[in-house]
Amino acid sequence: MKKNNTIEYWISYLISHGVSLDIIEEYTPYITNLVDKNLPVIFELEHLSLLIGIKYLELLKMIHSPDSFYREFDIPKKKGGVRHIVSPYPSLLSCQKWIYNNILKKISIHPAAHGFNLNHSIVTNAQSHLNKKCLLQMDVKDFFPSLPINWVINLFSSLGYSHNVSFNLASLCCLNDKLPQGAATSPYLSNILLVGLDKRLSLLSTSYQLTYTRYADDLCFSGEYIPHELIQTIESIIIDYNLTPNKNKTRLQLNNNKRIVTGISVSGPKATIPRQLKRELKQELYYIQKHGYLSHVTKMKISNPKCLQSLEGKFSFWLQVEPDNDFAKKSLMFLIKLRKENT
Repeated sequence: MKKNNTIEYWISYLISHGVSLDIIEEYTPYITNLVDKNLPVIFELEHLSLLIGIKYLELLKMIHSPDSFYREFDIPKKKGGVRHIVSPYPSLLSCQKWIYNNILKKISIHPAAHGFNLNHSIVTNAQSHLNKKCLLQMDVKDFFPSLPINWVINLFSSLGYSHNVSFNLASLCCLNDKLPQGAATSPYLSNILLVGLDKRLSLLSTSYQLTYTRYADDLCFSGEYIPHELIQTIESIIIDYNLTPNKNKTRLQLNNNKRIVTGISVSGPKATIPRQLKRELKQELYYIQKHGYLSHVTKMKISNPKCLQSLEGKFSFWLQVEPDNDFAKKSLMFLIKLRKENT
């Protein structure tokens, strides 16, 4: 934190702005608590607008009419259906990024949470469940929208912010009184708000000699043996947090060779991408190299103008999971060169 976030700085600042010593004495515990936690001191909304660099009236609109600062759209899910996304406009997005960088990311989360966590990823999430005999996968329905604004207000209050400041910060992070899927703050906020859930499920797993991880709404348990009745116990814990288990996505695999966790195969001693995906990528690359990119696109009636970038992304994912795979390395280099030649 910068040197201007010390108790001495703030007392000097208040004196220079004509604040009486009596009021400064009242403010001192508030300032001390936030400074000790390495958090920015925020007195009221006008002060927050100066810190973020957003005009006061515009910030006021964001807080009281947040729906005017989002665009909404649906994206198709891999297994059918659509996922509703709300995307904040740049002005609101900058506020959310400020809150994340200056407040949220300074708050510790449970080590079982691998999503939206520095030095964690879908790869580390999957690696936790390598080569286990049993695998239990569960899902939370309507994950982000199930986390209400009052939880967020209480979080900021617990950090030491005044009620008004806590309400304003929470309002900048929420839409329709809940976490929106698409806000910059929602992913990490969900991890903070669910530390208690992760702790309970982690302790439960330890008592059964299991490994537990969570990647957003995906819960995964693995070990030598998982009794079927454990599912009901886990569901009851999820419900305790006002969340809803998506029972249609519960999968208990016993001695099954095909195990996929967050899109990664964990059947063997090392994480790999699924065999089916490997076959598909190798086949598509083969046809591009045999017939030429343009002929392949024409023959397959591919209309996506970013087809090559998409394929690059899939091979990059392959290397993320298997960084020493020579075929994936050479293929990615070939695709990058091909894209540059065709742009």
